[in-house]
Amino acid sequence: MTPPLSRRFLLQSAILAAAAPAFAYAAAGRAAAAALPAPSAWTLRPFELKDVSLGQGVFASKRQLMLDHGRGYDVNRLLQVFRANAGLSTGGAVAPGGWEGLDGEANGNLRGHYTGHFLSMLSQAYASTREQTYADKISTMVGALTDVRAALRTDPRMLTVTGKWGGAHENVRGSYQYVDLPAAVLGGAAAITLSIWVRPTHDANWQRVFDFGNDTTRYMYLASRNGSGVPRFAITTNGAGGEQGLNGTAALPLNQWSHLAVTISGTTGTLYVNGAAVATNTAMTVNPSVLGTLTNNWLGRSNYSGDPVYAGAFDEFNVYSRALTAADITSLQSNEAKKSTAGLGNLASYYFSATTGGTFGDASGRGLTATLRRTWDGPSHQGFLAAYPETQFIALESATSADYTKIWAPYYTAHKILKGLLDAYLATDDARALDLASGMCDWMYSRLSKLPDATLQRMWGIFSSGEFGGIVETIVDLYTITGKADHLALAKLFDLDTLIDACAANTDTLNGLHANQHIPIFTGYVRLYDATGETRYLTAAKNFWGMVIPQRMYGIGGTSTGEFWKARGVIAGTISDTDAETCCAYNLLKLSRMLFFHEQDPKYMDYYERALYNQVLGSKQDKADAEKPLVTYFIGLTPGHVRDYTPKQGTTCCEGTGMESATKYQDSVYFKSADGASLYVNLYSPSTLTWAEKGVTVTQTTSYPQEQGTTLTFGGGSAAFALRLRVPVWATAGFQVTVNGQAVSGTPVAGSYFAVSRTWQSGDVVRISVPFRLRVEKALDDPSLQTLFYGPVNLVARSASTSYLSVGLYRNAALSGDLLPSLTPVSGKPLHYTLNGTEFAPFSEGTEDPTHAYVRRAEPTVVFGTVSSGIANPAKSDGTTLLDEIWAGAPFASKAALVARVQSTTTAWVSAGLLTQAAANTVVSTAQGASYVS
Repeated sequence: MTPPLSRRFLLQSAILAAAAPAFAYAAAGRAAAAALPAPSAWTLRPFELKDVSLGQGVFASKRQLMLDHGRGYDVNRLLQVFRANAGLSTGGAVAPGGWEGLDGEANGNLRGHYTGHFLSMLSQAYASTREQTYADKISTMVGALTDVRAALRTDPRMLTVTGKWGGAHENVRGSYQYVDLPAAVLGGAAAITLSIWVRPTHDANWQRVFDFGNDTTRYMYLASRNGSGVPRFAITTNGAGGEQGLNGTAALPLNQWSHLAVTISGTTGTLYVNGAAVATNTAMTVNPSVLGTLTNNWLGRSNYSGDPVYAGAFDEFNVYSRALTAADITSLQSNEAKKSTAGLGNLASYYFSATTGGTFGDASGRGLTATLRRTWDGPSHQGFLAAYPETQFIALESATSADYTKIWAPYYTAHKILKGLLDAYLATDDARALDLASGMCDWMYSRLSKLPDATLQRMWGIFSSGEFGGIVETIVDLYTITGKADHLALAKLFDLDTLIDACAANTDTLNGLHANQHIPIFTGYVRLYDATGETRYLTAAKNFWGMVIPQRMYGIGGTSTGEFWKARGVIAGTISDTDAETCCAYNLLKLSRMLFFHEQDPKYMDYYERALYNQVLGSKQDKADAEKPLVTYFIGLTPGHVRDYTPKQGTTCCEGTGMESATKYQDSVYFKSADGASLYVNLYSPSTLTWAEKGVTVTQTTSYPQEQGTTLTFGGGSAAFALRLRVPVWATAGFQVTVNGQAVSGTPVAGSYFAVSRTWQSGDVVRISVPFRLRVEKALDDPSLQTLFYGPVNLVARSASTSYLSVGLYRNAALSGDLLPSLTPVSGKPLHYTLNGTEFAPFSEGTEDPTHAYVRRAEPTVVFGTVSSGIANPAKSDGTTLLDEIWAGAPFASKAALVARVQSTTTAWVSAGLLTQAAANTVVSTAQGASYVS
């Protein structure tokens, strides 16, 4: 269970809280940035986005596509679902759709998440570019969300729109609002007329114009659309099977005013649409007088809980204790009721233009005041902010199994909104955003702190419904600003103890778990270690990382198949069309980065390069689009797979994280040690660092990875520190560093950092050479299934074939062990090659070409320097071939060294009975006679 908070911790938190600044919003002037305090536990510190500018290259090009998308997209579309939920005017904005709308997957139960991502993207865009357009959009969104929260805290108020005769009330779709009428509204009348003007805005079936009843047994309703899409009136005392009804003949037009009236007299009921009698039933035996006193008397809401709330506008609702004549109905078409031959309803009469509040006076003289309400009651609790009611959060507390059509990760969505608001505050110093974020955490703490630990453990263990993303990280970040003890206590309420304990003990229990539900949890737990010093959090996170990388990692750096993990070490056995959910790579990068802040193990940055330069870059399509960010959800690794950059129904989690990734490419190029004594260069990417504390700039000029190296030029003043240059784990030979043309002494080691310590002066130039070679990485469970890398670049075959391509690479291997000479460069297309007529290209290119990320390695004959020996390439029981074992000795200093390796290897294979002496002699002779690329 979650350990109790110590007295010392509470006292420290109280001191921080007392020192926390009050929230105040200054609207004037250019937005300024706030700062997030760096934890004392970090031995490295990141630079802010504003401190690192991108130079021209693949990162800048991909980022520009996303910057243009963010600049041009109307944020009112994102705000639509929030404003609708609060019953505010949406200004005619159309929600983005997909997951960010009511018609998306699982009834739109995740709506609001994408808006949070977008706010984070805008914040990063502004932090990087200082372009005022982004700050203005942020301000618009924060202001609107402030209004939404305020509206949710009050009873609903009439939303006035232009009506048929004046003002009218609109139920915005997604507002869950309805008009509650007094129980006496029908007056026990045997004869009756109900007359109303409606302007429906959505075509969902079974929306109720009105419904009077107790339950689903005794009721009387008028639906704007039945199951066939036409108006229907029904009355019953015996449920749906006993309904006596009237059905229209045509659908009501959307966004136009239509008049509906129902009359009952004796056994005859008539339904009128726009003055015309469209249905008559002369065998009606039930009328309002036999329904008795009804408890639910509603406009816009159904007694059937699964039916949608009416979306559209109401004007003039009148109830008469008589059946109006056809002439009266006709008169209502061209006159307000009070000016018609029918007059005002004597049982009830409502003019929806008569108020701006939440109650509607009755003009009949009976004093039956109606009240605007929400189906989920209200107001919401203090601090609550979402694009849907609190209902999903409430339902999760008693849920025992997953059903995303009812509960879809409400705390996950809360995280995205919270993170977007915190990012907005950090980018623009808009205290309204901080107030909204702090209020959300106050609200969450008020809910979750009241629940038993067993309930919390059950909640967080439920697939999908209990997913909470990276909320712990964001809450801890917020805590460092607010200093509220409740906020840190809240973060600890998300402890999933079974997972933490297993990972802390280095027990791998990931098989069968949803990958992206769990990866971001650990970034949060690292932050909890920073805040509390509890080592189990950090230990669990480190061990977890090792369970995923490389045990469940594809070559591009991604993980998961169909969103889930399989058994440890199974790679080939999981290849499908739904591999490598893009969110997983995004979150693994965050976790790797954060672990590196604590422990400078180069493996974290080696992984970072792999995933960033391959999956993350390749997940963004290389074209502009105003409507979509064009980011993959899954990346299928099956042969011939074509990437889908507009996945599912749009506005998915991966498109959200994709927007964020594309606006923070520079966040891990450089780090500084906490004491300022070292500058880490983690990635070779064209960029300029401004290190204000040292008074220096470092400009990195390169076309890497097209160029095999980079140049660093120092500017500004002089400063003494160690320049620590990452030697990639794949850079096994030839890594060299010069300063002002002079070679730096020392031996760089692959998978480490090479340090150059000196007092740096303006004009100093550091040149780093990083030779690439073509190599393969084998699937852990099938060594014959391989993926190709040239330096950091994953090369994928472009072929429409849906079978694995058979590839041989030893035919012209270099003495260095480089397999590249077996491929042919494509003129004018850097990093493109052909092999046996098939083009290989960088995975990072966001095209719609069918690709093969994995190929089937086949070396049927022993070949050296393109010369075939004619001898079949034998293999051991584990699949290792003779050529594999020979080339495992590379690099070779000379041809003689290679021949010696061939002689010793063939001798061993002859001794093992795997090769005849005659075949061995032929192999050695071929190796001696061949020519090699050095």
